Amino acid sequence: MININLKSLIGRLNPTVRNALEGGAGLALSRAHYDVEVEHWLLKLLEESDTDMIAILERYEVNLSNLARDLTNALDKIKNGNSRPPSLSPNVVDLAKEAWLLASVEYGHGQVTSGHVLAAMMLDDRTRRQVIDSSKELENLPGESVKEMVRSIVGTTSESTTVLGDGATLSAAEGDVATAPSRHPALDKYTINLTERAAEGKIDPVLGRDPEIRQLVDILSRRRQNNPILTGEAGVGKTAVVEGFALRIAQGDVPETMQGVCLRTLDLGLLQAGASVKGEFENRLRSVIDEVKASP
Repeated sequence: MININLKSLIGRLNPTVRNALEGGAGLALSRAHYDVEVEHWLLKLLEESDTDMIAILERYEVNLSNLARDLTNALDKIKNGNSRPPSLSPNVVDLAKEAWLLASVEYGHGQVTSGHVLAAMMLDDRTRRQVIDSSKELENLPGESVKEMVRSIVGTTSESTTVLGDGATLSAAEGDVATAPSRHPALDKYTINLTERAAEGKIDPVLGRDPEIRQLVDILSRRRQNNPILTGEAGVGKTAVVEGFALRIAQGDVPETMQGVCLRTLDLGLLQAGASVKGEFENRLRSVIDEVKASP
């Protein structure tokens, strides 16, 4: 499984899907479960109305009451006794990753809806077996068929009439509204704009990293040998230094030569996803490099 930053991944979930995941975590906590499992998440998604997932399940004539009952029974069998907040299980994290890759690469959508989650669930053999073991109501949902149905469902429910595409919105009142095409589509698609996230308050304050951030600024300010490399074991704070630098840029607390600079991180998961055709990965990477070179 491709490595994608979990915090960034959660940020890609639309409010319905993210709230259901948080509700699933609350459900796991109330049952003293050690992990938040796919069944917790799915059960909470079933509580929402007028969503992509509900629309698809109804198309397949799935009995939602029976499905909810089966999932509840499956949760009753999970080991309990945990006294701490539960963690997201690897299966849930993998499902969220697959749903995001499906939404972004396959459909070109900017957020994950419950329809994407259901399609990813049915397309992955392991997750499909897991949920069918929990409820036979799902055994007649072919993954590829669900995947195609998502195309016609997304945008027709109250859940998905918000921004989904690369520069296009769907509004219940206004219909399709086109926006000007991006000047850097590859960067928008395969990178994360940390400066923008910092300006929007989506990056928490970074404490205790001032010396490292100053050193980073000093190196970048050089005329020569100005490529800093952050090394260290996982968890020592390399990402925190970069995020702290992004906060400094957003606040204008950098030298004049760096004012207004856009700091981006390359999302290797998106860059590699669906690039099975020979040369596709190289073409994507080349387009990113070309847009960086063309940047003022």
